[in-house]
Amino acid sequence: MSPPSESHGNSRYARPGDGGPVEAAQYLSEATGQLIQVARAHRLDVLCYLLDMARMEAKDIVRRRRNSTSE
Repeated sequence: MSPPSESHGNSRYARPGDGGPVEAAQYLSEATGQLIQVARAHRLDVLCYLLDMARMEAKDIVRRRRNSTSE
């Protein structure tokens, strides 16, 4: 999985042409899912918890943004 390549936002991390904050949040959701697997394999429970919180927040951002554009 590679990070979003470009962005329409004004973020200092954005690059012209990527999918913007929704694509970034989707990428972060997927990336944290992979990190959770690593942390779980090594029984790093607090890291699992924190990464899962980040993943849930990213998924929520994607859901809210997509719902707001579909209305």
